[in-house]
Amino acid sequence: MVKGIYILNADAYEKIYGPQERAGIAALSEIVAPPQTADSIRANMSLLAGVEVIFSGWGGPLLDEAFLAAAPKLRAVFYGAGTIRYLVTDAFWASGIPITSSYAGNAVPVAEYTLSQILFCLKRGWQHAAAVRRDKGYSRLDVPGGYGSVVGIVSLGMIGRMVCRHLQRFDLKVIAYDPFAAEADASELGVELCSLEEIFRRSDVVSLHTPWLPETVGLITGEHFAMMKPGATFINTSRGAVVREQEMIEALQQRTDLFAVLDVVWPEPPAPDSPLYTLENVVLTPHIAGSMNNECRRMGRIVVEELRRFVAGEPLRWSITREQSARMA
Repeated sequence: MVKGIYILNADAYEKIYGPQERAGIAALSEIVAPPQTADSIRANMSLLAGVEVIFSGWGGPLLDEAFLAAAPKLRAVFYGAGTIRYLVTDAFWASGIPITSSYAGNAVPVAEYTLSQILFCLKRGWQHAAAVRRDKGYSRLDVPGGYGSVVGIVSLGMIGRMVCRHLQRFDLKVIAYDPFAAEADASELGVELCSLEEIFRRSDVVSLHTPWLPETVGLITGEHFAMMKPGATFINTSRGAVVREQEMIEALQQRTDLFAVLDVVWPEPPAPDSPLYTLENVVLTPHIAGSMNNECRRMGRIVVEELRRFVAGEPLRWSITREQSARMA
C-alpha cells in the first residue's frame, strides 16, 4: 500500500474528500499523518519523509525544491480541484513526478450553470422578472427564444466543449471562437468556427470560457459589446480579467438593450461604488458556477479513480503536463 498524506486547506479537505472519498483512498493508501495545510507541513517537513503520494486541493503546498527535498519518495500528486499553476515550480517539473487535476469535475457545474443561463437569457428571463416586480403586472418582451437562435462560445476548452455538447440537444445554432481549435473539433461539437468579432455580431447569447492568462487579459473590449445584436446577452463564467471591465460598463450604460450575467468580475467582489451593483441590465452572482458543497465531492471521486489507476500501474487519465499547465487558467 502506498503511503499518502492530505495537504490542503481544512475547509477544502471537508468539501472535496467526504466519507466515501476518504474510504476509497484509505483502501489504497496508508495515510501517515492527520490532514495538513500548506503552513503546517512547512512547519513539520519531517512528515514528508516516507510519503509517496499527496492528496491535495485548494490551498495545496508549493512544490518547490525544499518541499521535494523533504519528500524523497514522492511518486505522484493528486490535486482534487482545478488549476495547479499555484503549486507547481520549475523544480517540480524537472523532477518528472506526475500530477493530476480534477479540473474535469469542476467543469461540470460551470457548464450546468452556463447552460441554465443561456436558455433563461434566450427568454430574456431576468428582464421579464424585473419588469413584473417593477410594474406589479405582466407584460412580455420580444425574445430570441430557443428555436433557431445563435449562441456564441468563446474558447473551446474543457468547459466550452461541455457547453457545446449540452447545446446539441436544442434547436440552436452554435458558433465558436478558439484560435487553437481544429475543424475536426468543431465538427464533433456541432459548431461553426468564426472570428471573435463574428461571435459578438451574430450571437443572441455570448458565453465566455477563456482562461485567465497573461495573453488573454483584456481580450474582450468595449468594441465587442458595441457590436452585439439588439437585446443580446453576455455571460461570463471564466475570469473577470479577460474583460476590459470599465469598457464593458460603459457599453452597457450606452446600450441598455444588452444584458450581462456575470458570475466573475475583477476584482472580486466589485468595489462598493461599482456601477455593476446598480446597472439594471447586469446580474451579478458571487462566483458560484464552479463546484460548491456536495459538488466538490465529484472532484474527490476523480482523485480516488486516479489513485486506483496509479496503484494498478495504469496510465493516469487526468495527468497534467507542463505545456498543458501553461494553457490552463
